[in-house]
Order: sequence, then C-alpha cells, then structure tokens
Amino acid sequence: MKLAAIDIGTNSIHMIIVEATGRHSFEVIDREKEMVKLGAGVFASKRLSDRAFAEGLETIRRYVQLADQRGVDEIITAATSAIREARNGGAFLDEVVRQTGISPQVISGGKEARLIFQAVRNAIALQGEKALVLDIGGGSTEVVLGDEEEIYFAKSLKLGVLRLLDMFEKPGPVGAEARGVLEAHIRFLAQDALQEARKIGFSRVIGTSGTIRSMGEAAHLAGGGQPLRSVNAEIVQLKNITEVTGELLELSPEKRTKIDAVNEKRADAIHLGGVLLNQLMQLAGVKEITLCEASLREGLVLDYLERHGHNIDNLPPARDLRHRSVAQLALKYNVDWEQASHVADLALQLFDQTKDLHHLGDYERDILEYAALLHGIGKYISFQRYHKNSRYIIKHAGLRGLNDEEILLIGHVARYHRKARPKKRHGKFKKLSKGQRRVVRILSGMLRLAVNLDRTKNQLVRQIECEVSNGALELQLSGAGRFELEVWAAKQQRRPLARALGKKIKIK
Repeated sequence: MKLAAIDIGTNSIHMIIVEATGRHSFEVIDREKEMVKLGAGVFASKRLSDRAFAEGLETIRRYVQLADQRGVDEIITAATSAIREARNGGAFLDEVVRQTGISPQVISGGKEARLIFQAVRNAIALQGEKALVLDIGGGSTEVVLGDEEEIYFAKSLKLGVLRLLDMFEKPGPVGAEARGVLEAHIRFLAQDALQEARKIGFSRVIGTSGTIRSMGEAAHLAGGGQPLRSVNAEIVQLKNITEVTGELLELSPEKRTKIDAVNEKRADAIHLGGVLLNQLMQLAGVKEITLCEASLREGLVLDYLERHGHNIDNLPPARDLRHRSVAQLALKYNVDWEQASHVADLALQLFDQTKDLHHLGDYERDILEYAALLHGIGKYISFQRYHKNSRYIIKHAGLRGLNDEEILLIGHVARYHRKARPKKRHGKFKKLSKGQRRVVRILSGMLRLAVNLDRTKNQLVRQIECEVSNGALELQLSGAGRFELEVWAAKQQRRPLARALGKKIKIK
C-alpha cells in the first residue's frame, strides 16, 4: 500500500510518499518540502496574502500530481494554524478541492500535538521513558508528554516563529530590551503547560520541526560537532543553542545565513525560534534536547495505518522501534530472518560470556546484534563484495531510532565480518576514533566467528560456553547433529577476534 501525506503548515508545505510495511511501520520513498510561508502576516491581518494563496495552491497541485504519478492508493492531507485562523482559509481549501480533488482536514492544535507525538515515538526509541516533545511551527508550538503506550497531556500554544515575527516591524537585529519583552511574552504563554509537564515528570525532551532541527544542527556545529547526515536521535546542549541564538539576534537576515545550518528561507525568523526554544527548555528545566526528524506528516500516515492497515502483512515480532526498523530493512533486502537471528544469537553468546575481557556494555551489544541481523543484506546487490555492499546499504537506509554513530558502527561491523580484518590503512576505518576502532575490531571479530559457526546455514551449533584457561579463551560448542564443517570454518576465522581480545582462541 502506497500513501502520501501532505502537511499544509504555516511555514512549510511538506509531503512524504510511503510504502506501508506493517500496521505500525512504513518506508519513505519520496519527500518534498516547500517553504511557502502561508502564515506570513496572517496573525496580524487574519488573511492569507495573495502571494501565499497562489503559491500554496501551486505547491499542493504539484504534490498531488507527483503522488498520482507514483501510484499512491490514498492522499492524506491536514492543514494547521495559518488555515485555522485566516478569514480566507476556507476559500483556500475550497480552491484546493476544486483544483486537485483532495479534501484537506483542518485539524485542531490538540490533534496536531497528538499526531506529532505518534510520529516521534515511531522515530525515537523511548524504551519505557516518559518524553516531553516540543514542536515549534510557524503559528503554534505543540507541547506533548507521553510514553510508548500513553499520552498524558497535549497542548497547542499560540507561539510560532511567524506569529512572533508579526510582533516586529522588521526582521532585523533584536536588541536587549526587545528580547526581554519577547522572552516575557513566551514565558507568559508557555509556563502553565511546562509546569504541568514537570508535575507529571519526564526523563528527556525531544524536539521536532524545521525550526528546532535547524537550531539544533547549528548548535551542534557551534559546539564543535561534525556535520550530520541525519539529525535523528542526536542530542544538543542548551548552552550551544543559547550561544547560537545570541549570535543570530545580533545579525541581519542576510548575515544569519552565514551561520552553518541556517538557510536563506529561514533567515527571517530563525532567531525568534532560537529565543522560543531557549525559553521552553529553561521552563522545562533541562540542559539538552534530542532532535527528531519525524513530525506531523509521519503522524498522519501512522494514524491512517492504525485505522485502515489491518490487511498489511506484519513484520517479525520486534522488541522496540530500533529492532523493528532493522527487521524492516532486512526483509526489504530478502534476508533470511531465521538464519540471521541465529547468527545474532551466537554472536551475543560470545559477547555476554567475554565481558571480563572486552568490558563493553549494552550500547555495543546492540550494535553487534543489529550488525548480525543485517550483515548479509549486501547479497541483494551482488555476492561479490557483499560485505562492503552491506555497509553501504546500512549507511544510506535511514534506520529509524538510531543516530549517526550507531549506524556508522553497525555498518563497519557488518563490513568486517568477512575477508580482510580491520586495518588502519583502510580509509573509512582510519577515520574512526581510537575507541570506535577498538569496538569495531572486537564486534566484527565476534560476528565473523558467529557467521562461520553457522557455515552450512543449518543452525547446528546452538550453544557456546566460553572459559579463559591457561591464558587462552576456550570455546566449547554444543548443538544438534554433526558440525565438523562449522568447527573447521570457525578455526580458520578466529584470529581477528583473538587479536582484538589479546587471547588465543581454542575451539572444541
């Protein structure tokens, strides 16, 4: 089933086209965004400008044509605060219906907040945590608190970057006095919602929307971080957001684009978004925020699947979002899930029983498991060099719930499960930090051994017992049937792990 979701926002109009893969999962196959700024001037004049009216219609018409060309089964559309508050918002939607045949729903701020949270918990692994989600839009800010199962409260605040921009005559620099007035205005409108959130309690704050992602990426770079392929699940410090905000407030719109991650179309209001984000985080009493790429359009898709997705084949049972995302990718590339799961089980047995040697933790254990489940996906392209193909696919697949470092390490562990062991002269491996290289050496050695312990793909070796004796690591294997070929293959491939652990490995 193919679906398109169009989010007619106050700042931008977004569309994603997805292939549904389960009742709660999908793969994005196309994405479009146009910063039409429908809400420019709306909150002062209560009307969509002629320019915004025309550009908005043209953008939606183009999106619908693209969706039709991609053969989507359904187009889901929602409009938010600019359309809710503009006197000619109804006329705009009537014209959308007349020109495209789709009928957008105007959703309330509360529903918008709930859909955003639904999208966030499908993109960030909450793992039992209560999370406070902030979404700064053009006309409103959504504040939602919930966990994997329940939403405890959802509020829509009349605070957005274009709404705040209407408070100023010009989008130029903001002085100390004007900043003080702006901060007081934000606190007045937001403090009750944030106090309620703090009473309920939460363990992390997650931020989504273009404004927060842009501010987050700019703050990440200002703090000395490397450029990000994906901002999803990355953590940014409030002190760096404050620093970037202060710099933006002193600059003209033209000069704001000189700051990394601030593009031309956001330059008129991004500084106000920075002030708003600062105040929200201070009211929440937090020093850091986790960035999230998913937002309202993903929530629209998930809501539709929840109501209409009964006939979609489900993926194998998954523990959480990250495991489900890995399973989805594995099945997309025709991985034998049962065999890959067996290899993962053997690798984890090795990991768990050698903790006194490697001193790695749950973070690295997850890396090993996901690499084991995905190590063979490169065969979809070609058996020759499939280990390198696997790394390429993992890097570019957009695995949800995993950050850049996790994806980087999973790809390297999968790449080195066969052929050459990790070496500093390998360009991509050389770019890793010293600590990351150690992790890859150990985990890829374990995966290499586990893959060879299932050399015939018959899952004959079931149990591994590890013991350090006389300075060597002894592996006692047990299982069903005769597995001489597995023992032989493992002995041929034990050296990389032996070098990584600093122990000879004996296999019985």
